[in-house]
Amino acid sequence: MPLAARWFRQAGALFRSLATPAAVPPEQVCLGIVRETDTIARLGGDEFAIVQVALADPADATTLAVRVVDEISRPYDVDGHHLIIGTSVGIAMGPTDGDQADVLLRSADLALYRAKADGRGTFHFFETEMDAQMQERLALERDLRSALARGEFELHYQPIVDVASRHITGFEALVRWRHPERGLIPPNLFVPLAEEIGAIVPIGAWIIRQACETAAGWPDDIVVSVNLSPVQFGSPGLVSSIQTALSATGLDPARLELEITEITLL
Repeated sequence: MPLAARWFRQAGALFRSLATPAAVPPEQVCLGIVRETDTIARLGGDEFAIVQVALADPADATTLAVRVVDEISRPYDVDGHHLIIGTSVGIAMGPTDGDQADVLLRSADLALYRAKADGRGTFHFFETEMDAQMQERLALERDLRSALARGEFELHYQPIVDVASRHITGFEALVRWRHPERGLIPPNLFVPLAEEIGAIVPIGAWIIRQACETAAGWPDDIVVSVNLSPVQFGSPGLVSSIQTALSATGLDPARLELEITEITLL
């Protein structure tokens, strides 16, 4: 509606929030903490927006953000279940961060993405460099989706040494991404992104297969250790990919060690 678009253009602040679960509609929760002149809109799923107009000071947006986080995060009793809902809030100020509805929404979305990265129960104002950072992330995501097909991943092997005998008992397989332009990229910079976009499962299957193939050429008393990400650990095809790798390479299953972190079990 033109009226809604006009409100967006005149908005002093635009909030986009993410709250779960949907059993407690966040827009209903927020009705009691916004002004009569504010607008609450559900954007779909568990996302909604609050539009504030005629703000005297950006601090007013901060005040509302804190109230939204506090109100939504309080415990709820739903059908006998005690629920604690987390939310993150992104804030964009008009017209500084956008003078059109779509631009302002995008700015608020970038701020929301940063807030979510900082942890549940936080809010963040839009900053100009966020746009450049998002473009960088999108470029990295695009390259990551095709990196496996282009053969850009490689395994580095770190020795596992028995402290008592000081003998090498095995090697830990560590994945690296050799980007054609960025060079060698460590896993902490691309594994979380791979998990987020669903690319970690095929990458993980390749790691297991490659590690088994390499280890098959080692002495029989040397094991190979492979780390499993939480997403990969929960994949229904994990057992099948392991069986396929062992069968194809002829590696003794006793020589393959799979490692998981504590967070995987939580």
